[in-house]
Order: sequence, then structure tokens, then C-alpha cells
Amino acid sequence: MEWMILPLKKYAQFNGRSRRKEFWMYILFIIIATIVLSIIDAMLGLGGSAQTSSTTFEPGTTGFGRSAGVTGGVLTGIFSLATIIPSLAVQVRRLHDTNRSGWWILLPLVPYLGGAILLLGGAMGGVASGGMSAGAGGALAVGGILMLVGGICGLVVLVFMCLDGTRGPNRFGPDPKNPEANLDEVFS
Repeated sequence: MEWMILPLKKYAQFNGRSRRKEFWMYILFIIIATIVLSIIDAMLGLGGSAQTSSTTFEPGTTGFGRSAGVTGGVLTGIFSLATIIPSLAVQVRRLHDTNRSGWWILLPLVPYLGGAILLLGGAMGGVASGGMSAGAGGALAVGGILMLVGGICGLVVLVFMCLDGTRGPNRFGPDPKNPEANLDEVFS
């Protein structure tokens, strides 16, 4: 349990190194907490709204058989906002453990933002012209490709998170797996 909440104790500490165990136990904690908070949101009626992809209502159907979704709730949203900084910090420290700069976490962001802008611009261009123009279609295609590249970059960063850290000290600090390290200092 201590490994799960250790990144919360190091709330905004972006320097140093974090072991895989610390990172993945924190991810497990985030997943469990999000599921529990989503259930509590639903029970208290704090959840978002249920939506379906159909624009017509058919009597006797709920719409959940067709691509339905439920948007987040108040408690889940507050928890997500509260854990943004420790989540970024533990990712940076994890990258430091593999002797990489923490700036690598931004790698997927650039293609995603570019793709989202082009997709939005292409969609708006298609709506404004009353049909799909060549420019709008090209923007949609390039935007889709950039989103794909962003996904691949995200997988690269995920692989970095799975790699074993460098043995011994590196430019970001001492080895967190060092058996001679005092564990009381780690968890204090």
C-alpha cells in the first residue's frame, strides 16, 4: 500500500528517480480509486449523463445496446484534477530512472495537438463549405495521420515506463533499487 501512495507523498517532486514498482503501483491505485469513485458518483447521482449515438428515441429502449457512454462524475473529476501533478511527477521520475529526460512525456502531445487542430479545422471547413472540399479532406487525412503518430509516440513512452532503470547512480540521482538505501528515508 505504501508504494501506491508514495507519489502522493512526493506530490510535486520532479527530480530524482522512481522504480517501476512505485510507478505501476501508483497506476493501479489510480485505476482502483477511479472505479470506486465512479461507482460512488453513480450511486449518489453525481455522475454525468448517459448518451447514445442514436438521434431518434424508440419506445421501450434505453439505448445502452447501441454505442452508449456515461460521462464522468463530480468526485471522479475532482480526483483526476488532484492527481494530475503527482501523476506527471512520477512519470518524470520514472523516465529519470531509465536515464531519460522527463520532457519525453510530451512526445505524444505534439502530434495529438496538431492532429486535433487539423481534424477540427477540416471538419469546420467541410461544414462551412456545405460539403467536403479538397482542403477539408486533406486536413482530415493529415490530422488522422498525426493522431496515429501521437498514438505510436504514446506507445514509445509506455515502453520507456516498462524498462528497467539504469543500475547505479545516473545523472538524475542514486539508484532507487540500491539495497543499501534506507527504506525509512524512502517512505518518510
